[in-house]
Amino acid sequence: MTLLSVKNLVVELGLRPVLNGLDFAVRPGEFVGLIGPNGAGKSTLLRSVLGLVPARGEVRLSGEEAAATSARLRATRAAYLAQEREIAWAVPVEMVVALGRSPHRPGLAALTEKDRAAVDAAMRRMDIEAFRNRIATELSGGEKARVLVARALAQDTPLLLADEPTAGLDPAHQIALMRLFSSLAADGKSVVASLHDLGLAARWCSRLILLDKGRIVADGLPSTVLTPENLRAIYGVDAFFGEAHGAPIVHPLDLATPG
Repeated sequence: MTLLSVKNLVVELGLRPVLNGLDFAVRPGEFVGLIGPNGAGKSTLLRSVLGLVPARGEVRLSGEEAAATSARLRATRAAYLAQEREIAWAVPVEMVVALGRSPHRPGLAALTEKDRAAVDAAMRRMDIEAFRNRIATELSGGEKARVLVARALAQDTPLLLADEPTAGLDPAHQIALMRLFSSLAADGKSVVASLHDLGLAARWCSRLILLDKGRIVADGLPSTVLTPENLRAIYGVDAFFGEAHGAPIVHPLDLATPG
């Protein structure tokens, strides 16, 4: 069974093609990193999967065509962490995280014990229990980011789509988040995250999809996608490649020398 299946996905914004016939599938237990330069189509891909931008082609979530299901049902199958980290309401952090339980509750029904357990677990995993009663709009950017990840975790879906989830986090919380995503995959869920940090992508993702100009140019293990040739051709950089503690290290060093 696939948690996400994309076939011949095409997106045009205005008259400009953004995604050009993408095909891929995500199965349970995968931590997929979407990588590629600015403007490659990573954010548009994530948004189009959830019907947030007009698209052509076929998108299936847990085997069913996404366009034929209700927004509530889609929200029980895939959680979405947007790139924007703004929180509009001056409400306690716990209330923001509890919004992740909305797809599982009818209307404005009160939280059940299961809902409260999911909220508590999400806050614990993101190390924000101390923020429980703080007003969310008064937090720092990095703290807000962790609250919004917790909200997505509380949604408790088999698939998590995250757009630049490590942006604004310090190194310790970046690593903690990547560890968390890896553990979700180990538990049989799947994560698809757009990432700019190639070092984090190489070290933690089980699979990488490299986009450029709206097309998939490489898809596979980090070691087969993050090659000197691909980094020069797609990113225009030379990089250091190494290994530490049994995991790869990729660190861009300089602009690639022409020729």
